[in-house]
Amino acid sequence: MATGNAEATKARILEVALSEFSAHGIAGARVDRIAKEAGCNKNLLYIYFQNKETLFTTVLERNLRRVYDELPFTPHDIPGYAGRVFDFAMDHPDLMRLMAWSNLEQRASRLPARGAAQEAMVEAMAAARTDGGPGSGFDPAFVLTAVMTLATAWSAGGSFGPALTPHLADDPGALRASISRAVALMVGAGPDDA
Repeated sequence: MATGNAEATKARILEVALSEFSAHGIAGARVDRIAKEAGCNKNLLYIYFQNKETLFTTVLERNLRRVYDELPFTPHDIPGYAGRVFDFAMDHPDLMRLMAWSNLEQRASRLPARGAAQEAMVEAMAAARTDGGPGSGFDPAFVLTAVMTLATAWSAGGSFGPALTPHLADDPGALRASISRAVALMVGAGPDDA
């Protein structure tokens, strides 16, 4: 029974920490607020996660795993993948803000799982090209970066999309279609394949 309670407490801490870190970043987040909101003792938080930095990394890794699980990469349908990334980004503003903070604080590049996932996507894209899949004159790593940037530009963590073109966010379906079409053109899939 105690193990179940411990796991439930850890889950509550991680949920509250996502909200706290996405709102304030690692520097601005407060362990006291996380513990209070999670309904636990601050010392218990340190027992489970050692320190605030470890808690931040745990929250980030846990949510990135969720992204990889819920958004399988489709190298033969990169425009469709871009559309699904857009949908996910728009549906998960806390995670997108967490990613923005992570990038600002230069923590995301230190996560081995993220690097491995990106490398696997680049390799899959390169392999798909040789199997008759979408190609382009661009390096697969460049294409992946461009796709992820374009698909998340209007999300809560986006720097330019909402600020420069808020009118586009008024019609998410049209925006999603535009992103997929732009990616189709970039990878040479043709606008009708988007």
